[in-house]
Amino acid sequence: MKQYKVVVYQEGMLGSLLLGASKVDPVRFSEFLNKNARDGWRVITMEKDIRRMLLFWSRESYLVVMEKDA
Repeated sequence: MKQYKVVVYQEGMLGSLLLGASKVDPVRFSEFLNKNARDGWRVITMEKDIRRMLLFWSRESYLVVMEKDA
């Protein structure tokens, strides 16, 4: 039997407010993925999304679908 987890990974609001847009930091995103991998999760798929924030700003996010054996 499999167990699934869906996570929306995005950077904080501060970068978007100061810079007008915020991109995902690859080092922190790698740390996030590695932490979940140590807990037994593996990425099945992910989708990149640009999300609007407070009407004028946008920030990059990823919808990550993971699974592990239950």
